[in-house]
Amino acid sequence: MDRLLPKLAVPLPSAGGELDPTALFPRAMNAYWLEIGFGAGEHIAWQAARHPEIGIIGCEPFVNGVASLLHLIGNGGLENIRIHPDDAGPLIDALPDGSIDRCFLLFPDPWPKTRHHRRRFVRPESLDILARILTDNAELRLASDDPGLVDWMLFHLRRHQAFLWDAGCAADWRNRPADWPETRYEAKALHGRPVYMTFHRVPR
Repeated sequence: MDRLLPKLAVPLPSAGGELDPTALFPRAMNAYWLEIGFGAGEHIAWQAARHPEIGIIGCEPFVNGVASLLHLIGNGGLENIRIHPDDAGPLIDALPDGSIDRCFLLFPDPWPKTRHHRRRFVRPESLDILARILTDNAELRLASDDPGLVDWMLFHLRRHQAFLWDAGCAADWRNRPADWPETRYEAKALHGRPVYMTFHRVPR
């Protein structure tokens, strides 16, 4: 961790500065993706291995998760991942408009108690920021096995004018897409049956 993380950690700009994703990688990438809360890193490492032409930024505040991802990066020889080992908020705030082509928010903490709902990531002000940094037609992929959080996310996303849910039938949210690998947490289904949602950023 001490050897690899300094090479891959995202250097945040000073207050009010802008973070250019293209400057984080040694070569030009075809697109740039963001995963908010990558857990043990299984999903982000899987995506990076199959999309070497994509630069992926992952955010995770927990040390064990960061260490797990670094292990996967080292074993897989992955060169297209950069890590922000902290809360995603400051990094997202620093990203330029229209700079992210796909964003993942997979199985976030549901914060089930009513007094903690304000800590949930999906809320109007956070969606405004995501709408700013996502490119037109960019995908926002979300998943949860907590029914209360699923209802919460759908309520706020379907009310937001910048996002469109492209589900046409129940299978679109009940079945995990082929390019969406299962993680150990997901397999446990701790709270219920997982729900998979893909929204698109409405063109400006």
